[in-house]
Amino acid sequence: MQTDYQGHMPHVEESLPEVLMRVVTELHDVAYLIERIEPQLLGGRGASALDNRDEMMVLQGIDLAVQKTRGLAEFIDTITAVIPDTCLVDVTTAVSLVKLADMKKALGNGMLRHGHSQPLTKAAGDFEAF
Repeated sequence: MQTDYQGHMPHVEESLPEVLMRVVTELHDVAYLIERIEPQLLGGRGASALDNRDEMMVLQGIDLAVQKTRGLAEFIDTITAVIPDTCLVDVTTAVSLVKLADMKKALGNGMLRHGHSQPLTKAAGDFEAF
């Protein structure tokens, strides 16, 4: 179980490109988590699941969500390249509004998280209570 990341965060200005790259990392993580849903929906039915129009629409919606999430990440990544490191922002208030502890920590601590928030190596049945 993880506790909420509630430590007092001093108001510190950070480089906007660094903050945006943390957002890019989180967006890629969201895309990865969404992609992991698709095989679960197909189950063992494979191509036969694609015969059902409603199921096909759900799968297309999942694919669109992944594409949009990755597209937003690439957009932010690209515009970040032209923002000077001297452009500073204080993310204290924005981070305080984030509800998920891992995401709050990843966005607010000034360090890029490596890996995904829900790695494939987690045992079945592991969960975070919220």
